Amino acid sequence: MNKNTTHILTASAPRKVGVLNLLTSTLSQFGAYMNEVHSFDDVESNLFFFRTAFCFGDGKPFDEAEFNSVLNEKKREYEIDWQLSEISNKPRVVILVSKHDHCLNDLLYRYRTQQLQIEIPAIISNHPDLAELAKWHDIPYYHLPISAETKHQQESQVMEIVHKTNADLVVLARYMQVLSQDMCQKLDGWAINIHHSLLPCFKGARPYEQAFNMGVKLVGATAHYVTSDLDEGPIITQCVETVDHTYNTKDLTEKGRHIECQTLARAIKYHIEKRIFVDQSKTIIFATA
Repeated sequence: MNKNTTHILTASAPRKVGVLNLLTSTLSQFGAYMNEVHSFDDVESNLFFFRTAFCFGDGKPFDEAEFNSVLNEKKREYEIDWQLSEISNKPRVVILVSKHDHCLNDLLYRYRTQQLQIEIPAIISNHPDLAELAKWHDIPYYHLPISAETKHQQESQVMEIVHKTNADLVVLARYMQVLSQDMCQKLDGWAINIHHSLLPCFKGARPYEQAFNMGVKLVGATAHYVTSDLDEGPIITQCVETVDHTYNTKDLTEKGRHIECQTLARAIKYHIEKRIFVDQSKTIIFATA
């Protein structure tokens, strides 16, 4: 995203002549310089989607209240839903993790180097193993063990922390627990999960060992939003790479973990930069190269 960007406007509306002009002309009226603009017509759902990142070259303050007021006057005519965001407000991301640390390590590095413009107010795990890693980054670590008997109580504790920290997003960074239907519904639309793209085959433990035994030629990862169908929510990003007969189980696992890290980080970046629209069960991603 352009370093001069100060605000992001996203909008959706029924397809109608004039809606794009309304959005861009209103921004111009307020002196905005749009350094990134995307739009898309979905002819199947008959919806129009729009995203722009913008700034102000003359240093004038942006009257957000007045801008919203102008759009509100046209809301009934165009049925526009929009969201205006100031990028200086870093999203607060709570991370859930189990024992595998590759995705967490990668996210913490990107957080520390500001490749991901986020705050991490809490890391939650059902194991104590990664507490020192969180401590090194000066991030509160909550060890919440879970069993079949304590699942409901443990998930309530997780949600209590999520709400207490005012989280904007929850990330399941290889959190090896199946969320309950109730938990999935609570997180619907504002939690991102990562899993290997070997699914629906090779479920359960040791998926890469299962894949090796079947001689797979592709490994990859999928990042998606959490819904009541835990591994079947709207897909945000996917990545796949080829492998061959020279790869052993360790090689497959390392390759898969590397792809998982890249895929999850990209999904989070798209989310925090407001590049994602969920249109029914699919996503529209206004990504940059």
